[in-house]
This record gives sequence, structure tokens and C-alpha cells, in this order.
Amino acid sequence: MKSNLVFGDCAELRSEKVDPKASQESFYVGLEHIEQQSLSLSGHGFGSDVDSQKQKFYRGDILFGKLRPYFRKVVIAPYDGICSTDIWVVKPKSSIDRNFLFYWMASESFISSSTHASEGGRMPRAKWDWVSKFEVEGRNLEEQVVIGNVLRALDKKIATNTAISKTLEDIAQTIFKSWFIDFDPVKAKMVGEKPAGMNAATAALFPDSMDESELGLIPKGWELRKVEEVLKRVTVKGLPKSTALLNLGRTLVLEQGDSVIAGFINDDADVEATSDSPAFVFGDHTCRMRLSTRPFSIFPNTIVLTSELINTYWAFGATWGLQKFETYRRHWMELAYKVLIVPNTEVANVYGKQVKPLFELIDSLMVQNRILSALRDDLLPKLISGELQIPDEMLAS
Repeated sequence: MKSNLVFGDCAELRSEKVDPKASQESFYVGLEHIEQQSLSLSGHGFGSDVDSQKQKFYRGDILFGKLRPYFRKVVIAPYDGICSTDIWVVKPKSSIDRNFLFYWMASESFISSSTHASEGGRMPRAKWDWVSKFEVEGRNLEEQVVIGNVLRALDKKIATNTAISKTLEDIAQTIFKSWFIDFDPVKAKMVGEKPAGMNAATAALFPDSMDESELGLIPKGWELRKVEEVLKRVTVKGLPKSTALLNLGRTLVLEQGDSVIAGFINDDADVEATSDSPAFVFGDHTCRMRLSTRPFSIFPNTIVLTSELINTYWAFGATWGLQKFETYRRHWMELAYKVLIVPNTEVANVYGKQVKPLFELIDSLMVQNRILSALRDDLLPKLISGELQIPDEMLAS
């Protein structure tokens, strides 16, 4: 009979401190860069962004957010860098598979146990001495590798889908910037050239001259409108914060306008969005946005927007454009009074027709990711605890 694995015998805590002034070009990972529950990074900063002493980590190290561990902020570092001192930097000891250790640390039992024994009231922190005593059923290295590979395969597919979604969104944003921020088709026609990558029917919708405006030169016939005139705020009560997203259902839930689907519920949707009548969400605290072509519900502090004046796909791009190319706004009311350069309806509709399939595919990939995440989180505790045994043929292969 195999003896149990003890966490302290399997994992080692790094404690290599660094001064960020000496690592200004290093990637910096703070708790804000590790997504809750998804086991992935949302981005990174640089050493030049921070001042106080940080910790060094290396590619392949496991980063675990010890502050409020119930947020389940756990990732495998994809590069070398420095991180917050509120993050444990963990590496596996010999004869322990890295992926197996990572998923053990991401398991519900590890998270709940580390949370239960956290120190501090409003800002609880997990204790290394406590988690070092955690045990799971004994697994040899071969079994650990199989378990780690099965779970990692699901996360790799999720990462691939996320990368594809980002590329599709970048394509939509690139088209918008070219047409409605840089005015490339108009400028091409002004010098007698054919707009690049555009058929004759679409090119004919763009003017061939500019007019003066309070924002400078804008395409002839286009007008200036405040954001609040272009966008309609949809009244949605939203879900209570206590809502638990434990069941796979048909209704998407979007939180704080994030690019990641928060989950599913089985109740009816609050917003009946479709690909022909999309809506988008704006996180009033995060200023993040996401357009949806499917029915969805929201959590608090998330504003739902659509447009009756002009194509909503265009309105989403315009709101994104203000965020990206002007000033990063903190709240909806700061954005509502900004001025947009609004094209004629025909041009906006052509843009919407071009990007509609991109956003439909983005939604399909995000739904697939939610299902894959649910599958991973269902398999994870069963594989780690030994409830689900590894078939002999998988070990043999």
C-alpha cells in the first residue's frame, strides 16, 4: 500500500528577494495579473512599475496567491520574472511532477483548507507551515505525470481558444481603427487611390473629403455626438453577489465587463442579446468591456449598453476606441460625455456585417472554454484524491 504524499515533502518555497530597481525590464506579476478561478494570467507589468522589494520566480515555478486564497489565484509561470510578496513561489521537489503539484494546489480541498487556516481578518493570508501538512493519496511519478498531462491538455485547449479569441478581437479593432479613427479609406480617396482591401461598393460609402470640426478634420458628412446620445443603457437588476455558479446551464453570466465568461446559471437571461442585436457590458469599476451575441445576465457594477441610433457593433468599437486611444476612464459617467465621430448609417452597418462572424466565433470559443473549465474542475479533485483511478492503458502509454 502506497503511503500518502505530504505537501511539505513535495514542494519547496522559494524566497529569493529582489529590488525592482535592479530589475526594471523584468516581467512583474502581481495578484491583479492572476485571474480568479481560471488558473491563468490576465497580463503582467514590469519591474519599473513597482517600488518595494519583490520575489524572483523562474519559468515553470508555481505562483500561488496567498492573500485571500479563496480567490484561487494559481498559475504556472510562463517566463522568468518578479512577483508580489503576497504570492508564494513554489517549485516541486525531486520525484514530484510539476503539473501534478500545480493541480494539487489548485484543487478545492487545498484552497478551502488553506483558506480555513488563513491568518488575518480582512486580509487573510495562507500559512505555509499549515499547508505543508496537507496529504493526498500516494501516487508514483508515472501516475502523477498522467494526471498532470490530462488536466494540462484541457488548460492548453482553453489557452488556445483564448488566444484565437484575442486575435479575432484584434482584427475587429484593427478594422475599426483604420476606418473610423485613422480614416484610411477617406484619405485614400482624397488622393485618388482605391482604399486598400476594400471592394468598390464599400469604398463608395466613404466620402472623399474632410470637414473642419471641434475635433479637427473629420470625414465630410459625418457628425459629432456624445457617447450618451449614441448608446442606450439597458436597465438590468443583475444577480446578487451571493449567486453561486455551480451548475452548467444555458445562460451566460458576465462580470465587470471582463473578456472571460464568469459562468452559467440555469435561470432565464436578463439581456436577450443576439448576433443581429448584440449588447455589450462595461465594468463601471474595471472599465473592461465585452460584446455578447448570446443572451446573458450580469453581476453588480456591470453596465449593459446597446444602440438604437447606430449599429451596436460600431458603437462597441467606438467605446473601445475611446478607451484605447484616448484616456483610460475609471467610470461610465466619465465616458458618457465624451464626443464620438459618428459615420453615416451605411458605413456603420458594413462594419457590423464584417465583424459579426468574428464576435459569434469569440462567443462560441468562450462558451467552449467554460465547459472545458468545468470539466477540468470536475476531474481535478477526483484524480488528485484517487477517487478516479488511472486506467492501466494510460500508464502503459
